Amino acid sequence: MAASDNFDLEDGRLPVFLINGFLEAGKTEFIKFTMAQEYFRSEGTTLLLLCEEGEVEYPQEYLDKYHTVAVLIRDIRELNREYLSVLEAKHRPERILIEWNGMWNQDDLYDGPMSEKLLAAQQGREPEYEISLPASWVLYQTITIADGSTLSLHLNNGNMRAFLGQMLRNAELCIVNRCDGLSKEQLVDFRRKIRAMGQNAMLILENQEGEITQDALPEDLPYDLNACSIELRPEDYGIWFLDVMDNPERYLGKEVSFSAMVLKRKNMPKDEFIPGRMAMTCCAQDMSFLGYVCKAEPRMIEAFETRDWAKLTASIGMEERPEYHGEGPVLYLKSIARTGEIAEPVSF
Repeated sequence: MAASDNFDLEDGRLPVFLINGFLEAGKTEFIKFTMAQEYFRSEGTTLLLLCEEGEVEYPQEYLDKYHTVAVLIRDIRELNREYLSVLEAKHRPERILIEWNGMWNQDDLYDGPMSEKLLAAQQGREPEYEISLPASWVLYQTITIADGSTLSLHLNNGNMRAFLGQMLRNAELCIVNRCDGLSKEQLVDFRRKIRAMGQNAMLILENQEGEITQDALPEDLPYDLNACSIELRPEDYGIWFLDVMDNPERYLGKEVSFSAMVLKRKNMPKDEFIPGRMAMTCCAQDMSFLGYVCKAEPRMIEAFETRDWAKLTASIGMEERPEYHGEGPVLYLKSIARTGEIAEPVSF
């Protein structure tokens, strides 16, 4: 977690650190370890909201040592502005930690695609509950903790995968612990699926010896990376997209050809568009558009509209872009032609 003296927030705003994961994934161990680190210690009060009770507990002497007040949240309905404001007035915290219940709908915190509020609106009914944080609370950092020994079960179960997708959607860091005894193939599979669900999350894999170096986990790519021009089959798009995201240096200056749907955002420059594919990252209800910005001569793309399908060839480079908050992959169009739709979404 970020150092406690480097929040960079306006006066009166309280940073909220959200630690999520399924029961017994190791959330409590992670929080206890982090709170003991010098960079995270604070003289002010930390309000710790516990949304479930696991086997590992917080002894009172531990809480006292680190100026922490723990409050048990037994029902998701308690996460409302009125009750949380009462806790803030009572304890006057400097920061808030939330140990999230992995079986609660985290999309409710962000008005995500599967939030109760949006689902109720789609179904023409009143929401059963609505989460609302105090206006002064800012979701500062989201960290997902996963147990490598049970992760396959969660990824292969539709309901559990949907909950995991909600937890990863806005995560900045995902730690998969207890990876001892897992094969390289399993770890590569975990990496691919987690990166698809949490595209902004830095991924750390751990065993008893510590962090597993991911350079030692090369993925067998379904195309020739050494070729000057890479031809992507429809089923290769997802793997290519993630590998470019994680290893852009491999692709600099290379040429790639693939079929994709055209996306032109409102107020987008006339020399830019986004070719991409819809992807089912965790479940059928949660679809994401995966694509990189492509630059082109305006005349080459003026006849194409959003949702048109095209076969294109482009070279790959890197540019500073606001979408990346820094440098990221950009395509430079060489040729484009209309083509038929690919009905099947990308899956991982």
